[in-house]
Amino acid sequence: MHFLLRISTRMMRLSKKKIGLIILIFIMVSATIAFLLEPDTFGNWFNAFYWVMTTMATVGYGDFFAKTALGKGFTMFLYIFGIGLLSLVIGKVIDSISEVQRRRGAGTLSFRGKDHVILINWSKKAQSAVDEILVFSPESQIVIIDDSGRHPLEHMEQVHFVSGDASNDEVLLKANLNDARAAIVFGDTRIEETSLIDGKSLLIASSIERIAPHVHTTVEIMLENNIRNFRHVHVNEFVLSHDAISRLAVRAALQEGNSEVLSQLLSRQHGDDIYEIPTNVAWKTYGEAFQGLLAQGATLLSDRSDLGINRKLQERIPPEARLYIVADEETYRRIKG
Repeated sequence: MHFLLRISTRMMRLSKKKIGLIILIFIMVSATIAFLLEPDTFGNWFNAFYWVMTTMATVGYGDFFAKTALGKGFTMFLYIFGIGLLSLVIGKVIDSISEVQRRRGAGTLSFRGKDHVILINWSKKAQSAVDEILVFSPESQIVIIDDSGRHPLEHMEQVHFVSGDASNDEVLLKANLNDARAAIVFGDTRIEETSLIDGKSLLIASSIERIAPHVHTTVEIMLENNIRNFRHVHVNEFVLSHDAISRLAVRAALQEGNSEVLSQLLSRQHGDDIYEIPTNVAWKTYGEAFQGLLAQGATLLSDRSDLGINRKLQERIPPEARLYIVADEETYRRIKG
């Protein structure tokens, strides 16, 4: 018993590759021995190999079985050692799965996917961003970077978590930043001083732009005075943290019903949303685009941030134009083709 205990302890310490190799050699040698002991019973080596596998797996279909004393003795040997080895492998597999799940929850696994969205600094806003991304594109992969040390959405398979400081190159590379579609940096509201929040966001944004300048980066900014600093590091877009809320509140107070329109575009309660569409070669002017889209049930809203194109209907659409419409999802998909 002490001998078996020592063997099992040493086997548990071996790597998975070594254990796999030992099991493979054990099965091949056992099949060869079984065939040499009872060639008439098995007929060929493959049948002996099949018998060893069913015996070790405790299936025992009964189509092959040992008939001689030596064969039966070898069968008992397989019961003791073969089944033990197979159990060891199963235990190792279960341990590996558990280890992967543990590391996934702790955020120590690297992300290997592509075209994903990276969200930095977990908060309620980041939670809303996850919901919005999955509504807009249900198949999207999302990577959350936060130094909390625990996966905030462990139950969601398509949301990966990387634990650590997002200004650290190693952490950004674990999130596979180079192959990301976009990165969104939220202000870390766990920091009390607003200037320090923007300082942390600026450090993260500069790290992103240095490693992967091709990735579209959006940053939440707490203080308007810091906008010029973010422009200096070439952030693609920025959002003032409470600017939209305060403006919405003022419009609700001074222009009744104004906030309902804006809230609708943000929440899509009735199915309409803002979408970017490709330009049609048949459209030469904004007016042609406007009428063509209107006939399909959509309203041309802007070219990039220019909301005044309804006063430029006679102007030609430039090659670099990016047109946005207001429509429901079905209409948008039909227009996009």
